[in-house]
Amino acid sequence: MIYSKIKKLRKSPALLILIMALFSSGLLAQDRSDPRAGVFSADFPYQSKYVEVKGDTLHYIDEGNSDGDTFLFLHGNPTSSYLWRNVMRYVAPHHRIVAVDNIGFGKSDQPTDLDYTFQTHYQYIEEFIRISELEDIILVIHDWGSVLGLNYAMQNTANVKGIVMMEALVPPAFPMETAGFFSNFRNPETGKKLLIEDNMFIEGILLNGAVTRSLSEAEKTAYREPFLDQEKRFPVYVWPNELPIAGEPARNVAVVRRIETWLRESDTPKLIQYADPGVMITAERAQWMIENYRNVETQFVGYGSHYIQEDNPQAIGRGIVEWHRRSY
Repeated sequence: MIYSKIKKLRKSPALLILIMALFSSGLLAQDRSDPRAGVFSADFPYQSKYVEVKGDTLHYIDEGNSDGDTFLFLHGNPTSSYLWRNVMRYVAPHHRIVAVDNIGFGKSDQPTDLDYTFQTHYQYIEEFIRISELEDIILVIHDWGSVLGLNYAMQNTANVKGIVMMEALVPPAFPMETAGFFSNFRNPETGKKLLIEDNMFIEGILLNGAVTRSLSEAEKTAYREPFLDQEKRFPVYVWPNELPIAGEPARNVAVVRRIETWLRESDTPKLIQYADPGVMITAERAQWMIENYRNVETQFVGYGSHYIQEDNPQAIGRGIVEWHRRSY
């Protein structure tokens, strides 16, 4: 309102100069604190629940508005349901929110007798959905959670109402022809040193590279906690070796190619959220997806790298709600 009054005072330069001086001195200044301060929270304000799946315990949350649709949030490497904490609060008032920690991650069990391949992870997620009796799901997926979720959607199309994906490991990002950045991780010797001994995926990528804002110490502690001991980091080591690169592993190249075919043909509504500069989904790749996938809408959510939920939770959460309102 005060700016409209200033506009009317253009014919009185002396008075306008006085008002602007008061603003600059702080006497009339409005609160200039970071408007995003309330967007980021280290708290995980959800009740932890646990369910037995394939003889192991998975951690999950199940909250929100049961009168709305069911949104299932799936994470990737090396995160957990904690990644979604500041996104889900925008969805929860309108819909049911379910988020699960992959086996070996977050607060889920970390059995030492698993190979932690994509196929093993998928068995746990598929069984979790069955046991939890989740129906007409809207998947919200990121990183390896994208392949887990899309593989489920491809095989259970009637039970998936919609898909929201970000930084997804699907074409045109994957399969890759050469390992590039991932080459040292896929080398047995350097990979184990970097990811198990040095904890590089947590310390060097998640906490100090792939999030553009500075995470608080409380947030860093939450991400570090599941992998404080070296023997618990094997699941983090396996995921880069599961990426479909240079034709290997062939089983995962086949999975991603089947997903690509499904995305080209499926009428299931899809929202692709991307950031600038992004890593897996850049603006150019988002455009490619519009041109090649069926029933797709893209949504720019701001500046970010790979873990965009930590940079733009408000834009992501509100964007999901608005997309749902338009689509259903």
